[in-house]
Amino acid sequence: MKKLYNISFAVLVISALLYSGCKKVLDKGPLTTYTGQLVFSDSTLAVEYLNSIYSNNLPTWAGNGGANSTIASASVGTLTEENQGSNIFVLGTVVSSSVTDIGTGNNATNNYGKIRALNDFISNLASSPIAMGTKNRFKAQALFWRAYRYFDLVRLYGGVPLVLTPLPVVGTAAKQAALLPRNTTTQTFNQIVNDLDTAIMYLPGNWPAIDYGRITKGAAQAFLGRVLLTWASPQFNSTNDISRWQAAYQANTDAIATLSSHGYGLYPKEDVTMWTTEGPGASGPANPEAVMVTEFNTDNSSSNTEDNNTYTASNIPKALGGGGANNPTWDEVQAFPMLDGKAPGASTKYPYDPVHFFDNRDPRFNQTIAYNGCLWPLEGNATNRLWTYYYFTNSSNTATKTTEPVGASSSGFYCRKAVDPAISATNLPYSGTDWQEIRYAEVILNQAEAAAMIGNSSTAYTDLIAIRNRAGIEAGDGMYGLTPGLTGTDLAMAVLFERQIEFAYEGKRYWDLRRWKLLESTLNGKKRQGVTFLLQPNTTSGQANTDYLLNNRDAMAQTSLDNVYTNYFSYVPMTVGAGSTLGELKYLDSQAITYQTADYFFGIPLATIQNDPNIQQNNTWGGSFDPLK
Repeated sequence: MKKLYNISFAVLVISALLYSGCKKVLDKGPLTTYTGQLVFSDSTLAVEYLNSIYSNNLPTWAGNGGANSTIASASVGTLTEENQGSNIFVLGTVVSSSVTDIGTGNNATNNYGKIRALNDFISNLASSPIAMGTKNRFKAQALFWRAYRYFDLVRLYGGVPLVLTPLPVVGTAAKQAALLPRNTTTQTFNQIVNDLDTAIMYLPGNWPAIDYGRITKGAAQAFLGRVLLTWASPQFNSTNDISRWQAAYQANTDAIATLSSHGYGLYPKEDVTMWTTEGPGASGPANPEAVMVTEFNTDNSSSNTEDNNTYTASNIPKALGGGGANNPTWDEVQAFPMLDGKAPGASTKYPYDPVHFFDNRDPRFNQTIAYNGCLWPLEGNATNRLWTYYYFTNSSNTATKTTEPVGASSSGFYCRKAVDPAISATNLPYSGTDWQEIRYAEVILNQAEAAAMIGNSSTAYTDLIAIRNRAGIEAGDGMYGLTPGLTGTDLAMAVLFERQIEFAYEGKRYWDLRRWKLLESTLNGKKRQGVTFLLQPNTTSGQANTDYLLNNRDAMAQTSLDNVYTNYFSYVPMTVGAGSTLGELKYLDSQAITYQTADYFFGIPLATIQNDPNIQQNNTWGGSFDPLK
């Protein structure tokens, strides 16, 4: 949970290099003498500049942050089955000015502002007297982040202007030099690959313990695997060029080889400790799953090294002092397989009962979904149980009240993935759990998907089985519930489903559906649902129209939660949507999801085109630029 990068000093370094207005930086001399030459003649200052690059580019939870502001502001989980949310994407009201990640003006914090800082670092480093080996490692990290920023842009818009050197910032000539046309999508991906190939060449397999959190060779290879998998996917690969899938397969295979040789691999079990085990180990990472991480800390001193995340506080119910956000939908709850890996309703060993929906599920279900009556240790209380039901408060059994004293869940569920059970109520705002932008499981499933598409079904199945075995799914006939004999796209869809379960609430589902161009066919016309768990009416004197289960429910649930549901929550509802026997299914969306076909490549905002008339609009938004070329 230690934060590697000191943001405030790094900001001063960038300000000194790129802007004006700072009084001084350290005590080495006045601002007029604090030049790029001085910074890059001192390895300590160069490291601080590099640290600032990390601080300004590392993603936060669910892959948000950096410059990917438009998707982040909508909350990526609300764009799929995971959570409900009303926004321009699901409502189908996106216009060409909606997605502004490309930037609509000069700004140090947007993608091109960040790319400028990276180009400045790379350019000044070239003439630095710092030892060549050190320079190469510095440059490799900057190149990784430049590739990261351009990937952020290309998956949103297609090809974008490639700026690889610092542009002049003053004068008419500078303005003209900045009026760049868009490079093709192919050129943009090629540049990303070139930057990553160079980075991979010079990055170490592991860093010393003090530098834990820096990009390693294996992390860069894994990111290359993600990039090439996107390039091979239908969003960009309309003709299904198999060579792209082959390149993606090779990149992920290489990443697996490098990572495994440096102590990375699947974490032994899939529970909360997969997220709370952090930092360097004796040789390699303490957590083999954590390929690329954003470190956070628990410092609450308001010092300039404070960097807490808000994830745990946001997910814990409001009744316990949290934000009560991230409420899984009934759609997502039903998606998880049964314990034998079969889909709900398809398993003969474990028949699915919607009343006791929590019985005999894929073990990842109980590590991801917190539901009415479940044991959910929180804030140091190992026996804490979550209750989200409603009860009647009048004699006609029409008025209800929630048992949650503050801010009830909108769906009846909470997300418990990666929520540290040991963090006290006092320390909730200072959660230091690290975000894992790339987990080893992703690299495995990236390889599996590409393997399926090049006809290597054996590797695809082996990878899927490895993930399911780690999750705790029963082996059965050795297939862990997988359908045998799948090939090609059918097998790739099995991988995509596995990603939906494995990476639930990690911000990946939207991007997977988007790169496969499945947003419309999967989600359009859907109204996401929640559940109102209703306590049966009680006519007992003194208990009628009260939360009569309150004082005994924990003890009863410890003996048998099934019996609690059968005896107290199972009945034919009075007002029901979709014929549920659980209680009352309710629509969380007021209108059905309506994704637009044009959203697979967002429009370039008019303000961006006005700032640079050489930029062409995408042909899906009335322009002449073809994002598939």
